[in-house]
Amino acid sequence: MKSSSRLAPLLLTLPLALVSLAPGAAAQTPATQTPVTQTPAVLKIGLALDSGGKNDRSFNQSAWEGAQRATRELGVKVSLFEPVTDAKGVSTRGADSLAKAGANLVIGVGFANKDSVEAAAKLYPGAKFAVVDDLPTGDNTVGLRFREQEGSFLVGYIAAQSSSTGVVGFVGGQDVPIIHKFQAGYAAGVKFVCPKCKVLSSYTGTTPAAWNDPAKAAKLAAAMQAQGADVIFAAAGGSGAGVVRQVNSVQCLKAGNLPAGLKFSKDPFASLPRSGAYKAACKGDTRPTFFIGVDSNQNYLGDDDSNPATLNHGLTSMVKRVDNAVYSIIRDVQKGKPWRKGDQSFGLQNDGVSYAIDGYNRALIPKELEDNLKKVQNLIVYGTVKVPTQ
Repeated sequence: MKSSSRLAPLLLTLPLALVSLAPGAAAQTPATQTPVTQTPAVLKIGLALDSGGKNDRSFNQSAWEGAQRATRELGVKVSLFEPVTDAKGVSTRGADSLAKAGANLVIGVGFANKDSVEAAAKLYPGAKFAVVDDLPTGDNTVGLRFREQEGSFLVGYIAAQSSSTGVVGFVGGQDVPIIHKFQAGYAAGVKFVCPKCKVLSSYTGTTPAAWNDPAKAAKLAAAMQAQGADVIFAAAGGSGAGVVRQVNSVQCLKAGNLPAGLKFSKDPFASLPRSGAYKAACKGDTRPTFFIGVDSNQNYLGDDDSNPATLNHGLTSMVKRVDNAVYSIIRDVQKGKPWRKGDQSFGLQNDGVSYAIDGYNRALIPKELEDNLKKVQNLIVYGTVKVPTQ
């Protein structure tokens, strides 16, 4: 999903500086700030993004879109801060700068912002703070966390039902516990419907740089395709673009190139029209390859020929509604709802996660599969199916 300049007032972003959208607002300081007792006439929001930027087509972009919605519907003012990493790998985080500039609510996007948010929350007790994907400490803080494993289970189910080889892949970004939840849920969803299926898993790295290494992700995806993986789920932030690029470049697996002992078991998409490029590159006994997007709806990225009517290589996306979480916390503060510190959890039950079906992949998700997915979703929501987190 792409940001639109029509959706919000002009927001300027500078790499090492904070640009406030509330001209003339007095900066708050630790020495003079007092706890907020009333909602201000114009709520000032500070959005501290994670690595990758607001146009990463993933996690940050979803948060950004939630903030844009708040500017349109609630009339709040939003200031944006994007981290910059120096030569030593140290990132400058924006929670303190945003609070100092007068933000009433500061939202740190991503667990890497937790320390910055906790420190700022102590210095500015009159402001409110939230962290997406982690649980900060402090009476004026809240954690906006997701049950990623639930949505990942459903896209794993889709992957298993769509695979022609029984081999699927998972490419994670930084090797951290939150991405393990994606991996665990995905693998469980695959095994739920196809116990004999094989799930290949790799990570792009162990440092924050892993979120912005599409070249590494492309290599991992290529290695998985060489092992017979025809569906690959990327939960890797900006690195996921490498998986998309690899799948769009190698759009099919050929029977003659499959590993020894592996054969095609089915051809569920045989009747779908193909692009001219696909027909030329994928003659003979072949099966199409797919990626599964993450966070935002990335299905459109698999439309390699700008024609949704032909076979799309974006099978679906595990949509993590960071936009809804960001919007909801802004709305609650704007309406003056009592502040509830601690954890706010988002999953299948409250539309925190889902899978994407649209015009690009509608032909890839038949009605029978969609009906079964709804049944499985209910099993998860009511606790009949317990989805693992690691």
